[in-house]
Amino acid sequence: MGQQQPASNWHSLEANQVLASLNTDRRGLSPAEAKQRLEEFGPNELVEKHKISAWAIFLSQFKDFLIIILLIAVVLSAVLGETADAIVIFIIVLFASVLGFAQEYRAERAMEALKRMASPTATVVRDGEEIDIQSREVVPGDIILLHTGDNIPADGRLIESVNLRVEEAPLTGESQPVEKITAAIPESVNLQDRENMTYMGTSIAYGHGIAVVTATGIHTEFGKIAAMLQDVEEEQTPLQVNLDRMGKLIAIGALALCVILVVVGVLRGHEIVEMFIWGVGLAVAAVPEALPAVVTISLAIGVQRMVKRHALVRRLPAVETLGCTTIICSDKTGTLTQDQMTVRRIYVNDKLFEVSGAGYDPKGNFLFDGIAFEPREDIHLETILRIGSLCNDARLFLVDSHWQIKGDPTEGALVVAAAKGGLELAAQSVSWPRINEIPFSSERKMMTTIHQSAEGKFAYTKGAPEIILDRCRYVYRDNSDKELTTSERENISGLVQTMAGDGLRVLALAYKPISEINEGVEKEMVFAGLMGMIDPPREEVKAAIRMCDEAGIESVMITGDHKLTAIAVARELGLLHHGVVLTGAEIDSLSDQQFEEMVGKVEVYARVSPAHKLRVVEALVKKGHVVAMTGDGVNDAPALKKADIGVAMGITGTDVSKEAADMVLTDDNFASIVAAVEEGRGIYDNIKKYLMYLLSANLGEVLLMSVGILFGSFLGIGNALPLIAIQILWVNLATDGLPAIALALDPAAPDIMKRPPRPRSESVFTRPVIGLMVLGGVWIAVVTMGIFSWALGVGKSEIEAHCLVFMTLNIMEFFAAFVFRSDRLSIFQVGVKSNKWLIGAVLVSFGLTLPLLYVPFLQEVFHTYPLTSADWLIVVLSSASMLVVMELGKLVIRRLSPTRPLLPPD
Repeated sequence: MGQQQPASNWHSLEANQVLASLNTDRRGLSPAEAKQRLEEFGPNELVEKHKISAWAIFLSQFKDFLIIILLIAVVLSAVLGETADAIVIFIIVLFASVLGFAQEYRAERAMEALKRMASPTATVVRDGEEIDIQSREVVPGDIILLHTGDNIPADGRLIESVNLRVEEAPLTGESQPVEKITAAIPESVNLQDRENMTYMGTSIAYGHGIAVVTATGIHTEFGKIAAMLQDVEEEQTPLQVNLDRMGKLIAIGALALCVILVVVGVLRGHEIVEMFIWGVGLAVAAVPEALPAVVTISLAIGVQRMVKRHALVRRLPAVETLGCTTIICSDKTGTLTQDQMTVRRIYVNDKLFEVSGAGYDPKGNFLFDGIAFEPREDIHLETILRIGSLCNDARLFLVDSHWQIKGDPTEGALVVAAAKGGLELAAQSVSWPRINEIPFSSERKMMTTIHQSAEGKFAYTKGAPEIILDRCRYVYRDNSDKELTTSERENISGLVQTMAGDGLRVLALAYKPISEINEGVEKEMVFAGLMGMIDPPREEVKAAIRMCDEAGIESVMITGDHKLTAIAVARELGLLHHGVVLTGAEIDSLSDQQFEEMVGKVEVYARVSPAHKLRVVEALVKKGHVVAMTGDGVNDAPALKKADIGVAMGITGTDVSKEAADMVLTDDNFASIVAAVEEGRGIYDNIKKYLMYLLSANLGEVLLMSVGILFGSFLGIGNALPLIAIQILWVNLATDGLPAIALALDPAAPDIMKRPPRPRSESVFTRPVIGLMVLGGVWIAVVTMGIFSWALGVGKSEIEAHCLVFMTLNIMEFFAAFVFRSDRLSIFQVGVKSNKWLIGAVLVSFGLTLPLLYVPFLQEVFHTYPLTSADWLIVVLSSASMLVVMELGKLVIRRLSPTRPLLPPD
């Protein structure tokens, strides 16, 4: 990467001082010097600290504790000659690992996306000549030329600026192009306010300029974000933690129990090899071998449903995190807002008009006192709209049914406002052609264009209100030019402050009839009025935030924009409850302890840098919140990576934000987050359902086998085992598998978005879950052991007894699948027909099991026989008792454990 580059507060130095410090001048570096610096500082590209190979990612899937246990089971089964069992278990392990690899592999592409965003070429001055070079060859001290539309290849200090405005939203979050200057500014200003600097990864929106390169590659502000992105550690989601803990407990308990039972069996006279095989079978029954696959498959199915609702999940385990999200931290520009400046208010002739509509779509009404008004019917309104559209370099055009602006967004807002009023720019330009202009500059803060019309020449001007007012002697009122009095000036200035306080960016517009073009065209002008504009909130976001409130999820705005603008947008969205707003400077003034004490109360952060955003997320996580971070710019990437779940915008989002995120909104609609939260909660509920189902079934099998070997003599069955190993495996792999997957497709409960978020510390095994799981498992063991003992007692053979227990166990688990669709509601409240996938899964599983009873070859392998009508009656009635017992259990749970109420926001 080369040596450390020279560092300084370049923005606080004069241009000549910067050139001297970098040993260069306006003629640029010589080719020899440029080559030497390239060797010294390294290429102008982002360098990854480390890169994980595809093989390493794939092999990491096998570090999961449950996967390791299953691989041991595969080896043991193969060694003992149980080839079929070994193959089936290995296929499940491989399938789950491949799915995990496919998701994790994409997570390592964030740095590659950052590289692709860098400018591929750059125009530099070398030995006084302009040449185009690869951006990776730019070095500190190079003189770079910047024009409208260029991507900036490296950080630089401006030494020349002509109407230069830079789109810095991807880096700082600023919602509109930043006007650039060349003068030195105070050293203490924030990154967003360094108006004489340009940065890699941003682009030129307007004008042109010349800069001297001050930093390249990883040393740029863009590169620092890349370093931050690498330094952020990814944490496990709550589901991963719960499943890992559960897997370890189950495995430890199962192994200990197996050892004890094998020893007891040997002491009671069974062969050592026989008991070892039996122990392996019991271990397979105790460890839910389908669990990793079922979890992965159910998440994948949920992801497919989420895609239909415009949410693309990149990491499967992160889906459930949405269900326990307590705070959504969202960038403002382009996420909560449309990233399209829109005129909201127009002041003319002592009247204040409201303008409806949002974005660049030229549809909207002009309202006065709430009543729609036709602009052509008011000469004052028509005049100011004409001035705004003609004193303008932006153009409105339609692309693929979407209205877009070419040029400055602020000027675009004026063109759209005129189009809403029926003043099309093309027609206006014909009737009022531009014949001259005085361009905008940061010093003048105004722009004037000269137009020829049938009525003569006119100067049209727009700019900062205080500047325009100072240039005006008259005011256009009552269809005539009248003297602008001191009181009127004060009233207009007061209105400007009011509009600015509402978060509007205010422009003043004026005109002047002229006979000739001279220095006086911008003096003694006629004040036409004011236009207030804002980057409007998305309409659907308001409803989305209300739904988040109902679901107990707080919404927080984090933006690089100005405080007043952020407050106005937040207020309009209904996001402000406590009214606590912090700026980046205020965050810096707080100690970590002070910030952590108040972070939960802050609803809006303004003028923040990427480091501030990351600090906010870290503080919230430290306070115990489960944080979802939304964003679309490069500046959001570290926080997206650090958050429990990062949500990127699919349309306007940068590649780096998408690659760093856990989820991407394909329609850039904040409302899709609400849909994703609903799906996430539903998916987690469904995971809980099949955990209850699988583990209760496994518990029942383990209890059945344990009771059989420990207390068989007391129950009249002697040394006979209730099931053989292959029957246990069939129940676990064939009977349980399909219904468990079908539970992942269960519809979400109607009140799912009325519940509070799950606490991060809450295990998937809540009291109702454990209670129902234990009750179901115990009852399965009681019924099947009763069947086995009865069968042997009435003189049936051991094979017949095995078959009756086997089929009773199968049918009971089919009933259990319907019972476990809710841990609180009755099966009749949930409904039997609402999950057609479950009905189909049960029918298919039952259809696969029937041949075991009636195909001679399979009868021998599985210890079965064709059941008689009486046998079937006994099996079905015994199995149906599962419904009665579990319904009584749910009734007790509802009485003892009422639903936790939704707490109002603090």
